[in-house]
Amino acid sequence: QVQLVESGGRLVQTGGSLRLSCAASGRTFSSYAMGWFRQAPGKEREFVAAIRWSAGNTYYLDSVKGRFTISGGNAKNTVYLQMNSLKPEDTAVYYCAADSAGYSAGRYYYAAEKYGYWGQGTQVTVSS
Repeated sequence: QVQLVESGGRLVQTGGSLRLSCAASGRTFSSYAMGWFRQAPGKEREFVAAIRWSAGNTYYLDSVKGRFTISGGNAKNTVYLQMNSLKPEDTAVYYCAADSAGYSAGRYYYAAEKYGYWGQGTQVTVSS
């Protein structure tokens, strides 16, 4: 059984920074890719960022490019999201996800259904 556990979410003011962390626990786990998604109240879950370990490629939602940075540990089971210049519209529950089988390859890095493992989420609230 693999579990993803996120941490780091909290209340922050506009313009502030946060670093979210996600670690996989349970059986030995190494992923093809890991990502972050978010869901704001009344909205659908949306892709935020992803990292593919093989080439270190990273992908971002347009609205967070230049503000957010995804990175990970050497064991391919830990991922971080550094969020700078936060805006009220970044307020959401942030979910960590992992793809262990490569289903998110190609252009599918943004597709939530391609990730087989999910964390419980961590709340990020940006006050104006």
